[in-house]
Amino acid sequence: MLNTTMNLEGTDLTVVLEGRLDALTSQSLEKEIEGYFEKINSITVDCAKLEYISSAGLRTLLAAQQYMEEQGYENVKVVNANEVILEIFEETGFSDILDVVR
Repeated sequence: MLNTTMNLEGTDLTVVLEGRLDALTSQSLEKEIEGYFEKINSITVDCAKLEYISSAGLRTLLAAQQYMEEQGYENVKVVNANEVILEIFEETGFSDILDVVR
């Protein structure tokens, strides 16, 4: 199960994730983020309460990153990730694609 909170301040979107971002939850998150694409120029993903991320969840973040790149905006920023989530980003190379803040 994944709970998401979207906070839009001006053109800055903060996505707060709580629970598990996996194959069952990633599509709904992707659609939710896409709904903001026309209004934003930055995305911050707050992972303080994220327990797990699967390859499908990583793909969702990659899709958001690709959109941001196409628009000439900054990388998607990932903040407040715990050690387990940080390790997944590092092992998959996503820490080189996204702006992962320790």
